[in-house]
Amino acid sequence: MYNDAVWVRGVTGIQMHHTTDLQDAVRFLSNAMMALRAAHVRTGNDQYSDLAAQLKAMTTEARTLEDQARARMRDLHSTDPAQFVRCRDGREPWPDEIQPGFVPRHTCKDQCLYHDHDVLDAIMQCTCGQPPCQACAIGG
Repeated sequence: MYNDAVWVRGVTGIQMHHTTDLQDAVRFLSNAMMALRAAHVRTGNDQYSDLAAQLKAMTTEARTLEDQARARMRDLHSTDPAQFVRCRDGREPWPDEIQPGFVPRHTCKDQCLYHDHDVLDAIMQCTCGQPPCQACAIGG
């Protein structure tokens, strides 16, 4: 298995499922395909349209992978909502992602919508009483 360091999108409050990465891949492949089609229209060079056709097939394949991953995430949500919340909150890894080396999401800089941002409708989502940051505790 080949593991390169990857850039992880920093999101305060939730641990993103890899469907987000797949969604980005579909979007980027689609943009590249459209750019190649535009280059073909401007130049008439069939190499551009041939490459666009290959990207279209890759986009379809990536979208299928995204749909499958999203279905697994929805299945977890319906079969084990408590685990889904733990994964979403970054306390444990998503079941269909690599487990070794998982570090809990840093919660030390999380802010409460109700107390820190005066969002009155968020009183039932108050996060002030959360335990200390697990990632900091293990030195992650």
